[in-house]
Amino acid sequence: MKLPPIHWPHFHIHFHDRPLAGEPHPERPFHWRLYMCELVATAVLMVIGLACVIVLSAPGTFLGKLLSAYPALQAALCGLCFGLAGTAAAMTPFGKVSGAHLNPSVTLAFMLSKKIVWIDALGYIIAQIIGAVLGTTIVYCLGYIASSWKIDAVVTHYGATTPYTGLSIWYALGSETLVTGLLIATLYWLAAHPRHKWVTPWIGGIFFFVMNPLTAWISGNSANFARTFGPDLYAGNWSGLWVYLLGPFVGSSLAVIAIKADILGKLHLGEARLVNFGHHGRVPHMEDPHFVHAAPEHYEEYKQHLEAVQKIQKETGDGSRKVAE
Repeated sequence: MKLPPIHWPHFHIHFHDRPLAGEPHPERPFHWRLYMCELVATAVLMVIGLACVIVLSAPGTFLGKLLSAYPALQAALCGLCFGLAGTAAAMTPFGKVSGAHLNPSVTLAFMLSKKIVWIDALGYIIAQIIGAVLGTTIVYCLGYIASSWKIDAVVTHYGATTPYTGLSIWYALGSETLVTGLLIATLYWLAAHPRHKWVTPWIGGIFFFVMNPLTAWISGNSANFARTFGPDLYAGNWSGLWVYLLGPFVGSSLAVIAIKADILGKLHLGEARLVNFGHHGRVPHMEDPHFVHAAPEHYEEYKQHLEAVQKIQKETGDGSRKVAE
């Protein structure tokens, strides 16, 4: 008996290959399209975010002069704009494909929650760091086009986040831990509730608009090692970099522990993505990032077909020949 041929154009990868929602297929340990899209999305975050910080903070810009008398408002607007830069990056086709982590702390939280395996998490984190450096490089190169921009960028240390020198470095570490933990908990809570998922990509701007006036003066509220590493590379400021590695990673880990302990209620995430939910872990296509890889009418038929093929392969060891008989 012949099995009917089934054409499923959107399944270009193995049915069980779920890099953003569980164990990947053994034959596909790496997912280069995801990593490259995450790299580009992180670069977009950095270009928009750093440009906004420089325009809002540099003493030589119009907004910088205007807001210098209102430091709390200035910090809040920097947080809002950088957060919305993350939204813009998430809404690009690249962010929609990768799920727009944009932050090693977010990727770590997904890994600790077993929504992404360590090898993909490592690929994401490396991509985020490279993307952050690339984005900062673009901001740096703009100084060769406009000399005034170079001056403003240098004065603001290319938008770098640095610990406040008037306090012990441990306060900065505590601030980064706290802010990152709250950020991860907020993202998880929103993403775990279907009616709030649409808010998730926008929450960064709201979150940092509120938090920056409170704690940004201590550490800059990076909550993102890649975001700090890029500007530090050009500003040559390495003294407090370890704070932005240890603090966010500890904060992310503590947030996941709290989530697993049901301190925030029963929270369950189906996928390791902050945008474009519904792919059930599969990699969406660049030409159609909005396509929902859920279960349309032929989903069960396709699944049964694969199960039949796998059964024949186990029984005969020559599934490709038997399927055609």
